Amino acid sequence: MTAPFPKIELHVHIEGTLEPEMILALAARHGVRLPTADLDEFRARYAFTDLQSFLDLHYANLQVLRSEEDFYELAAAYLGRAKECNVRRAEIFFDPQTHLANGVRLGAIVNGLTAGLRDGERHHHVSADLIMCFLRHLGADAADEMFTAMLPFRDLIIGVGLDSTEIGFPNQLFADVFARAAAEELHLVAHAGEEGDAQAVAETLDSLHVERIDHGVRAMDDPEVVARLRDDQTPLTVCPLSNVRLHVVDTLADHPLAAMLDANLHATVNSDDPAYFGGYVDANYRAVRDELGLTSAQLETLALNSFDASFAPPEPREAWKDEVRAWSTEQVTGGRREVVDDG
Repeated sequence: MTAPFPKIELHVHIEGTLEPEMILALAARHGVRLPTADLDEFRARYAFTDLQSFLDLHYANLQVLRSEEDFYELAAAYLGRAKECNVRRAEIFFDPQTHLANGVRLGAIVNGLTAGLRDGERHHHVSADLIMCFLRHLGADAADEMFTAMLPFRDLIIGVGLDSTEIGFPNQLFADVFARAAAEELHLVAHAGEEGDAQAVAETLDSLHVERIDHGVRAMDDPEVVARLRDDQTPLTVCPLSNVRLHVVDTLADHPLAAMLDANLHATVNSDDPAYFGGYVDANYRAVRDELGLTSAQLETLALNSFDASFAPPEPREAWKDEVRAWSTEQVTGGRREVVDDG
C-alpha cells in the first residue's frame, strides 16, 4: 500500500508536537538549562502515571520556546509530519497562557505560529487553522483576561477551547468567557470526559454550548449521555494512544472506540500530544486497527467523520470526503482492502 487515506486532525496541541530533538536544540539556542542534554536520558523521562504527571513535564519543556522564530519552526515542522500522514487539514490547539508566563510576547506566539502554518500550507498543501485554548487550572478570571488580550488577533484564530486538568475546575466556571467567544462568532470546543466522568461531558454541552467534545471517552459510562451524543451527533475527538499513555484505559484493547462506533457516536481519531504519546495520527489509526480489530469500513467511517466534524468550508470538506471514498474503492478493486499504512 502506498499512503494512508486522507483525514483531518481535530485534536492536536501544537506544543505537544515539540519533539525531544527540537527541545534540546532550542535549549541550546537560548541557553536554557534542562535536567539532561542527552537525548536518550531525556526520552526516558516520558513515563506518565496520569494526566498531571504529563502536564508537569510538558509545561517544564515549553520554557525552551522563546521567540517568534521558535513558534514558526514548531508549526512548520508539524505540518510536514501531517503531510506524511496524508492529513488534509489540521485544526490546531495552542496554549498562549503558558508562554506568556514564560515571558514571551503574545504577538510573537501568534504571529510565529500563523506564519509557520501559512508557509507550511503552501509547501505541504495542508490546510490549517488555530484554536486558542484556556488553561483550566489558571481559572476563569485568567481566561477572561486572556481572551481580551487575544482580541487584536481575533482574525488569526477560528475558535477557543479549554484544556488542562479537569479535576477541580468544572467547565461551568468558564461559561462567561465562552459566551464572549460565541459573540465573536468563534467556534467552541472543550476537553471533557478524559479525567472527568460522563456527567462532565453533559455539563460541558449544557454550560459551554460547545460544538465538539475533545476526548469524551468517559461518556460511555452513562447510557443517557451516550444517547444524547448519538442523537445530536456531537463530534468526539478521541485520542487512543494518549488514553493509554495517561492511563485513561489500561491497554488499547480496553479502549471504548469500537463501542463508540457501535453506538453510532460521531467519533474521530487524533493524536493529542504526539511527541509524548507514541505517534502521530497515522500511528493512532494503525494502533486501533491492530489492537481493536476495527474493520476497514469502521476506519473509513472514522476518517469521514473527521471531515464532517471539522470547521472547514463545505466545498473542500466534501471534496476531501470524495478522496476518502475514491481511495477506499481503489483498495477494494485492487484486492487490498487496507485503510492504514503498515509502515
